[in-house]
Amino acid sequence: MSTFTAPWRNMSAIRTGRSFDLGKMNLSQLWFAYLTYPTILLYFALITGAAWAAIHFSTSLWMTLIPVPVVIVVYPLAWYAIHRFILHGRWLYRNHWTASLWKRIHFDHHQDPHLLDVLFGSPLNTVPTMAIITMPIGGLIAGWSGAFCALSTALIMTCIYEFFHCIQHLAYKPRWKWVADIKQLHVLHHFHDEDGNYGITNYVPDRLFSSFYREARDRPRSKHVFNLGYDIEEAHRYPWVMDLTGSPPKDRPDGARPAASRTTPDRNRAA
Repeated sequence: MSTFTAPWRNMSAIRTGRSFDLGKMNLSQLWFAYLTYPTILLYFALITGAAWAAIHFSTSLWMTLIPVPVVIVVYPLAWYAIHRFILHGRWLYRNHWTASLWKRIHFDHHQDPHLLDVLFGSPLNTVPTMAIITMPIGGLIAGWSGAFCALSTALIMTCIYEFFHCIQHLAYKPRWKWVADIKQLHVLHHFHDEDGNYGITNYVPDRLFSSFYREARDRPRSKHVFNLGYDIEEAHRYPWVMDLTGSPPKDRPDGARPAASRTTPDRNRAA
């Protein structure tokens, strides 16, 4: 007879340091961690506030809602451009003033893709970026109501992106084929060649701009897949990220033990 285990029980076992470790979590634990995570709760609050502002300034509901499909189209294109040309660019770590920003927004995530704290972007970076990109689009369509509708849509899409991003690093095999497919594509980005598959849920821009690949055999494995080009040689030349990390860049992340390997000894003892 199976027994229900509350996802909030034994949460310390699914942490690495101060962060939740997706490599040690199941789907129920992810739902609990996701829905109680401060960044996500802030996004929920901002979605509510932006939606209220959109309604408050609205003179025509239909005009207010026009930015929704526009942002849905623009969002994956903007994400692709940011991910490929900024997050994977080398110019941020080569500048003393932006090295810490690059470390936080992407380098740490590639060094250990399972850690939840560095998977979620800092709202100090993500919210202004969303506002700068989407609010002018909505504003041109429907004034302030359209601007806030566009921001609310971008925030909702970010929440969706972040959840599926978690799934892609979770020790869990999705039953839905589409989710399994995007998980495989993102895993290739992190563990085979970082210069491709920049999408999270939408890989149309990758296909359009020739950075899409479906299988590991489609291209050789990159030696920079975990350090994004910030190797020992680069670290000595531009030491600011290494100084902040307190150690040289790693060539591969610390692997999280699968749940089965942690529970097997207990089952053997019980037997």
